[in-house]
Amino acid sequence: MRAVQFSSFGAPHAVADVVDLPEPGAPGPGNVVVSLEASPINPADLLNLQGRYGVVPTLPSIGGFEGVGRVTAVASDVKHLAVGDRVLLSGATWRERVELAAGGLFALPQGVPSEQLAMLTINPLTARAMLQQAGLAAGDFIIKNAANSGVGRVLFGLARRAGVQGIAVVRRPGLEDMLKEWGAAHVVVDGPDLAQRVRAIVGGGVLRHGIDAIGGAATGRIAACLGGGGTVVNYGLLSGEACQISGGDLVFRGITLRGFWVGRWLQVTPRAEIAAAFAELAGLLAAGELSTPIEATYPLSRIREALQHAAREGRDGKVIVTAD
Repeated sequence: MRAVQFSSFGAPHAVADVVDLPEPGAPGPGNVVVSLEASPINPADLLNLQGRYGVVPTLPSIGGFEGVGRVTAVASDVKHLAVGDRVLLSGATWRERVELAAGGLFALPQGVPSEQLAMLTINPLTARAMLQQAGLAAGDFIIKNAANSGVGRVLFGLARRAGVQGIAVVRRPGLEDMLKEWGAAHVVVDGPDLAQRVRAIVGGGVLRHGIDAIGGAATGRIAACLGGGGTVVNYGLLSGEACQISGGDLVFRGITLRGFWVGRWLQVTPRAEIAAAFAELAGLLAAGELSTPIEATYPLSRIREALQHAAREGRDGKVIVTAD
C-alpha cells in the first residue's frame, strides 16, 4: 500500500516520499477500512512538511490533514456504515487505505463529487464555527483579511445567508467581482489607511468582529477597523509573524484578540454539534451552494509535482491528491 511519508522537515516537494506500507487487513471490532478518494493540499499541509505547523508531528509522519474515502470493509458490529459509503478522513490522509474507528464516521450524501467533499473539514468548518461564535445579527458587519482564501469563500457565503455584511480585505485590486460573487458586500485593498476606509463603509453600523489569517501588523489593521469592545479572531499566521495589536486598541478601546484552531474546536465541541455542522455544510454542497474551485488533480505517485503546484502564488483553485 502506497503512502506519502516524510522523515525530515524542509521544502515540501523535497521531503515527501512515496513509500510502501503494510495493508490494513480485515477491520477489527468497531472499525472499518477506508480507501482514499481525494485529499486537498492546504497551506497547513505545506507548513506541516516544513515543521512550521502549530503542532509539530513526530517523524516519520504521513502527510495530509483532510480528505474523503470510500468504505471497503466493515466489522460485523458496525451497523451505521456499509461498504460503498463515503466518509470524511482526518489526519494522515495521503495513503491508499486506512483502518479507522467507525464511531466518529458518518455516511456522506450521494451526488456530490468526492473532490468537493474532501475539502469539507478544514476551511468550511473553520468558517462556519468562527461565524457562529461571533454571534452576529442580520445587518451587522464582519471583516476578514486574506479574503480570497478557501475560508473566505465559505465565510462570506454563510455571512450573506445570515444577512451579515462581509467586508473582504485583499492585497491587490481586481478581485472585487469574484469576492462579491462569493458573498462579500464590500471589498477593500489592505493598507495603512484601512481603518478609515472601513469606517466610511460601516457608517453607523456595527462592526465588532474581525477575522485575521495573516498575523503581524495585519492583525493590528483589522483591530483598528473594529468598534470599541470588538474581537479579532486569528486563525493563521501567513506572514510568519506574531499578531501585533496597538496598546491603545487593547487598553483604551477594549479590543480582544483570541485564536481559533479547528482541531481544538473538534476536540472540545459536543459530537451532536459537530454532526450538525457537517450535516449543514454537506447539505449546502449537495444543493450547489458551497463549492471550491479545483485547479489540478494528481495521483499519490506524483505528490512532489502536486506539492510544487500547491506552493505556487496566484493559483485559481485547490490542488487535489487522489489514489492512483
